[in-house]
Amino acid sequence: MRRLIIAAAAGGAALALGSCATMSAEQCMAGDWSGQGYADGQQGLTLSRLDDYAKACAEHGVAPDPAAYAAGRRQGLVHYCTPARGFEAGRSGSAYAGVCPSDLEADFLPAYRDGQIVHEVEAALASARGRVDSLGDRLEELDEKIVAKQAEARDEDLTDEQRERARNRVQELRRERADTERDWRRAQDEVDDAERDVRDVRWRFRSEYGGW
Repeated sequence: MRRLIIAAAAGGAALALGSCATMSAEQCMAGDWSGQGYADGQQGLTLSRLDDYAKACAEHGVAPDPAAYAAGRRQGLVHYCTPARGFEAGRSGSAYAGVCPSDLEADFLPAYRDGQIVHEVEAALASARGRVDSLGDRLEELDEKIVAKQAEARDEDLTDEQRERARNRVQELRRERADTERDWRRAQDEVDDAERDVRDVRWRFRSEYGGW
């Protein structure tokens, strides 16, 4: 299961954890590698972050202290690898890079999976609402086009052929509007279903993680 979670999050991990970290000359010279390790551990970052710092600080003639960094990071991970942080990370859609020690991961991973469940239902709700809004905008656009085409069809300066084309276009727009309205109603039903799913998971997890 752990491998599945890490594999599913690989794309996000590449962006969240694999990007090159930069450090200023002042930060490199300060040499607070234990403090930097602690801060990175609190964010669930991997040890590869130190390689990024080494590259950045090499430009200023400074090398990191791997031992101090690793020690600080281990302390930071104690604060990251908790059920509360696991749930928060999963719910926000953040990647988990398998950084927690096994004794802490035993409690972190179930909470992370719970958070992922919440993330999925909340994302589904946002998507459904976005579809309703998009289809609603299209309905308004079609209404405007129908009114404009009806006015055009009444233009006395048109030839019979032109007037017939305008009337046919009105019928086409009305058919499209009818289809769009059906889609809009289905999307409304999807919103109702998604809202129910969100309420269900909030009820399911509220005793463990509180409200949100």
